[in-house]
Amino acid sequence: MTMVGLRFIVPALSGVFCLALATGCGRTRVDQATVSVPSSRPLPPGFPDQFAASTGITLVPIPAGSFTMGSPSDEPGRQADEGPQTRVILTRNFFLGATAVTQHQYKAVVGANPAEFKGDNFPVDSVSWEDAMAFCKKLTDREHAAGRLPADWLFSLPSEAQWEYACRAGSTGANPDNLPAMVWHDKANGKIAHPVGQNQPNAWGLHDLHGDILEWCYDWYGPFPGGTVTDPTGPASGERAVLRGGGLWGGANCRSAFRDNHSTGFLDNYLGFRLALVPAK
Repeated sequence: MTMVGLRFIVPALSGVFCLALATGCGRTRVDQATVSVPSSRPLPPGFPDQFAASTGITLVPIPAGSFTMGSPSDEPGRQADEGPQTRVILTRNFFLGATAVTQHQYKAVVGANPAEFKGDNFPVDSVSWEDAMAFCKKLTDREHAAGRLPADWLFSLPSEAQWEYACRAGSTGANPDNLPAMVWHDKANGKIAHPVGQNQPNAWGLHDLHGDILEWCYDWYGPFPGGTVTDPTGPASGERAVLRGGGLWGGANCRSAFRDNHSTGFLDNYLGFRLALVPAK
């Protein structure tokens, strides 16, 4: 697999990020940029290229903002755990992988490839929440030790709120209008994973959120609190972690609000994850 420079794909922002822009590959990107985030040191100018050289992972900057998490009671296909709808305020910008972590990227960090559906550019599958968090910690420790990543930044799984906020990308309905062009699922493509980034991205440049593989989130699984919350990360304790995404099944599972969950040590060929880069708390 040929490595490419880490591209920071820029959604519509409101002057929060300080960007040095260049164009290439048909879309706007950021090369050698310093990205300013409130309450965190900016990423050093060389970080994007250095990170890309070792991982090939494309990160998308996600602006702080607010949205309504969950689904209304009359949404077709809705499940009970998608409510009560909760107003979420995210006060800090963060980065999210443009795709799920691939097998090539996972093996480059961990040294092994556990996936059942083999292919360098396929999402890594058959990873537990514990495996995904271990990957994030190893990558964080490596980048901190090398002096490339400031100590107040870390790689992690996205919170459930960050995941749905990025998935919706400003939309409020059950699905984006162009959903059929954005998903892999069994009704059209067989119940197997597919190479990442082949379908159309959402409005913020993120691929495969509505279908390909279920993605682990940071949070313990539990009911939504309702009302308004700021920077939520789920219940304080639990036994099962949140999964998001349309997975391989299609139908109502492709909706932005669809939730699933499993024990943190569980793994199967439909489970993977997407990398987040976040300011440390």
